[in-house]
Amino acid sequence: MGVELRKDVYVGQTGSYAAKTALGKAKAALVLEQPFFATILITLPMSEDATIPTMATDGTMFLYNAEFVTSLTSDELKGVLAHEVGHCIFQHMFRRGVRDARRWNQAGDFVINDMLVREGFKLPEGALINAGLVQSAGGTTEGVYDMLPPSDEGGGSGGVGDPLDECRDAPGDQSAQAQAEQDMRVRVAQAAQAAKMMGRLSAGLQRFVDAALKPKVAWQDVLRRFWNARARTETSWAKPKRRWLAEDIYLPSLSGERLGEVVVFVDCSGSVGQRELDEFAAEIRALHEDTTPDLLHVVYFDSEVLHHDKFLQDDTIELTPRGGGGTAFSPCIDYLRAEDIYPVAAVFLTDLQCFDFGDAPDYPVLWVSTESDQAPWGEVVMMNPKL
Repeated sequence: MGVELRKDVYVGQTGSYAAKTALGKAKAALVLEQPFFATILITLPMSEDATIPTMATDGTMFLYNAEFVTSLTSDELKGVLAHEVGHCIFQHMFRRGVRDARRWNQAGDFVINDMLVREGFKLPEGALINAGLVQSAGGTTEGVYDMLPPSDEGGGSGGVGDPLDECRDAPGDQSAQAQAEQDMRVRVAQAAQAAKMMGRLSAGLQRFVDAALKPKVAWQDVLRRFWNARARTETSWAKPKRRWLAEDIYLPSLSGERLGEVVVFVDCSGSVGQRELDEFAAEIRALHEDTTPDLLHVVYFDSEVLHHDKFLQDDTIELTPRGGGGTAFSPCIDYLRAEDIYPVAAVFLTDLQCFDFGDAPDYPVLWVSTESDQAPWGEVVMMNPKL
């Protein structure tokens, strides 16, 4: 008997042969319909594995369960194959870190499936889809992960639902994974270029590709590097780090030449949410303790400067926004000049949705942005990059 095709479903056919036939047809269809996904798909080997319930990938190959494959319609199978490629596009196998594997898999599925639905793919019933969740999380897998409940003990879904597949960590040591991650970036870029030349790369996919090819850097690391570059880093046991003493951990603080005056600008136009503000405040408090600047200025603004707080070396930092009008950055720079404040560095927390920047000041500026990554001067780091 051959493979019987009825209403887009392989009926009564199971096992390796039927699965390979279905996969071959789905790949061929993707080459014509979605060359971006197909170009990445055909670069990685695919192997049957009856021990997995559906499909799996670690970025080096794809595994599939034959019975699962033959249970799908051809449109669903194309969607599932594109889903596997999605893990490669977003490089989920390289980014998990110490996060719970199942919850990370769920988060990755929500982000991938949101992209696939927007591109017109059909997914099997039960696939994790929640556009509102993805949007609320800033469009990132890390953001979705933080919003999901913990997985149940014993590997349950935590009430969220089961992921469509298994996204496994990339094999090899740190060096091998770094090389594999770079190779995957090259594959994604080449696939996008090939699809673009065929006129089959949508604007939505182009945005995902552009974001995926940008280096993923934690904004906290950038802020610390920017801040600490203005201070000496000699250690001293005379004044331990206070935030660890409650846990009976005695660590040296940084000493030597004082940091000088630092300014933190907080956008109060309504563009920065409480969650971002809390994360930012926690990092500023830690930096203030570690480097003990002579004076920390916190300036709140919207279209004008609204309030100015000053914190000495032993003060506790609290951020309390106020206001809520439009946004303008030039009044902030003018305000410091008028007050004769000449900091060693300034940091803005903002969405960068503004055209009134004014002229660049003489001191370095870091923009910690929640939305745009464009500024005419200074360095920009995204708090929630769209990945």
